[in-house]
Amino acid sequence: MRVVSMLTMARAAWLVLRYTVVVPLLQLAIYLCAAMSLMLFAERLYMGLVVTVLWLNRRCRNHNQRNKGDDDNLKSDDADRPMVLVQIPMFNEEQVYRVSIGAACGLWWPADKLVIQVLDDSTDTGIRSLVEAECRRWAGKGVHIRYENRSNRSGYKAGALREGLKKQYVKDCEFVAVLDADFQPNGDFLQHTVPVLQADPAVALVQARWRFVNADECILTRMQEMSLDYHFSVEQEVGSACHGFFSFNGTAGVWRVHALADAGGWKDRTTVEDMDLAVRASMRGWRFVYADDVQVRSQLPSSFKAYRYQQHRWSCGPANLMRKMFWEIVANRQVSAWKKLHVLYAFFLVRKVVAHLVTFMLYCVVIPAYALVGGQDVRLPQYVPMYVSAVLTLLNAACTPRSCHLLVFWIPFENVMSMHRSKATIIGLLEASRANEWVVTEKLGGFTTSTPAAATTTMAKKTKKKKKKKKSSSSFLAPEIVMGLFLLYCALYDMVFGHDHLYVYLLMQSAAAFVIGFGYVGSQ
Repeated sequence: MRVVSMLTMARAAWLVLRYTVVVPLLQLAIYLCAAMSLMLFAERLYMGLVVTVLWLNRRCRNHNQRNKGDDDNLKSDDADRPMVLVQIPMFNEEQVYRVSIGAACGLWWPADKLVIQVLDDSTDTGIRSLVEAECRRWAGKGVHIRYENRSNRSGYKAGALREGLKKQYVKDCEFVAVLDADFQPNGDFLQHTVPVLQADPAVALVQARWRFVNADECILTRMQEMSLDYHFSVEQEVGSACHGFFSFNGTAGVWRVHALADAGGWKDRTTVEDMDLAVRASMRGWRFVYADDVQVRSQLPSSFKAYRYQQHRWSCGPANLMRKMFWEIVANRQVSAWKKLHVLYAFFLVRKVVAHLVTFMLYCVVIPAYALVGGQDVRLPQYVPMYVSAVLTLLNAACTPRSCHLLVFWIPFENVMSMHRSKATIIGLLEASRANEWVVTEKLGGFTTSTPAAATTTMAKKTKKKKKKKKSSSSFLAPEIVMGLFLLYCALYDMVFGHDHLYVYLLMQSAAAFVIGFGYVGSQ
């Protein structure tokens, strides 16, 4: 009798908790997710329509100019070329330093109008020696290349770029190109970008597109390609065409030195120093141009550990920057209210905050909770998890047609990653611990290069040792495994007691969480 009485009391207590706390909170979360989903849907639909119009205009323009020469910029007199500085920031880039320096030194530009600056913050003395020797080798061929090494890493990449611009030998440079160590531009990179800056003194930045040389390395790189193709094909295109503003990608871009100085130069107050500079320059009235037809070869992180660190930085930094610049943007009087609204609402709030939070809340918390608590007590509008999501997914997939068949993997993978991105976003908004954590993304040297045998042997030996250490010290990812267990429980519960067949999605999502949690994503 006592056991029955206790069970009855427990059930009564649960019913009280269910109807006074759980159900109202879950319904509120559903309405909140619906509102955020519609915000994201409206923004994506608007950008999709703009890109369609741009594509049609481009086709008409290309048709009308088919028989006209468009290589005037390539045939300019060398005497008219401005002084250009190329900055290559590095940190222990053993695998890629040679190809990056070689690509920069191979740019088609008058030798007396080009300065290559290798900003090496390496802490490994052996790597420093290799990079310095490579610079001396190119200097011996007549290239104006300078090797710079700091005694400390103050400010990380932003600090290195800032210090590089202070050197006396760059005072005459009118433009500066930034190329990360894993980026390899074509020889005509400057010939396609610098003339755009020369033609319009109001343009501060020309950003080129990234082309991924290792996209086919594993399924992790294929999924990254899908996300980044959307960023370049849609977000950057729309920002450039409609607002003259988009986020500088930190590399593969050419800046007007005067505009960079006018915006306050490089700052290291967040982990997205490139975005910080872009927003400040935009608020000073400068315009940006995105050159989709200029592509620079680059690498994608192929290990999940490197990818996680990168995504933490890319999610935490923008949220932290929004916190720091919100009132500064609101009070700005140099740009229109329309541009300020675009930067604060579309660029920061919707793309950098809402996109991460709604994905995690809806697909990893609300839908599983609905499977447990739902029924007649909670209403989940079908357009939220199905129709809106389907349109968003199709808009993203349209940018990478060759990977459409991978959507079945991409969707649950992005949902699992939203947990890390949401956590990083909240850390950035609150400026909590890890808000300023900077971890350099590991590069594995995926370029086709002719590295000398001695250097290759040394690299191979060190890479083997590193791999052995990584394998012996590898560990499971507890957050993903816990998420997988929770989703699996919700799926089984819905399979037995539910009526909406949510278990089909929940089983797939739990499997994705387990695959990632047990380390079966990325290069092994």
